Amino acid sequence: MKKLILFLFLALPILATAQTKPYLSLNDALRISDAAEAKAKSEGWNVVICILDDGGNLISLRRMDGVQIGSIEVAQAKAKSAVFFKRSTKVFEDGMKAEGGARIATLPNAVGVEGGLPIFKDGIIVGAIGISGVTSAQDGIIAEAGVKGY
Repeated sequence: MKKLILFLFLALPILATAQTKPYLSLNDALRISDAAEAKAKSEGWNVVICILDDGGNLISLRRMDGVQIGSIEVAQAKAKSAVFFKRSTKVFEDGMKAEGGARIATLPNAVGVEGGLPIFKDGIIVGAIGISGVTSAQDGIIAEAGVKGY
C-alpha cells in the first residue's frame, strides 16, 4: 500500500503535465529553418531565421554569414507578431499602406513588415517563423518556404 501511495504521489504530477496539445519541437524548428535556409541559399539571399514557440519564446535562431546584426531583432519581432496575432505580418504591412493604417502602428507587438508567418499544427498555432535580411517580399518568400518545409 505504501508503494502505491508513493507511486501515485510521484507519478501523478508527471502524468498530469504530459503534453496534451500540439507543439513545435526542436526537430520541427530545425526542419523549418533548414527549408528556409535552403530557399534563401538558392536565391543567393543571406538572412536571419527565427523560430518561436506558441508563447513567443525562442526555439531556434540562425544568422547566415554576412547578415547585418539588426536583422536578428527584426526577425524575432516578425515571428513574435505572427504568433501573437496568428497571422502573417504581411497583413499588417498591407494594412499600414491602407487609409487609416497608421492605427496598426499603435498595436503592441504588431510588425508591419512582411516576413513573419504563424505555424499551425492540426489547426492550432504552435509557433511562428520570422525572416529578416533582404527585402520584405523576399523575407516573406523565405518564410513561406520554411513553413512549407514543416
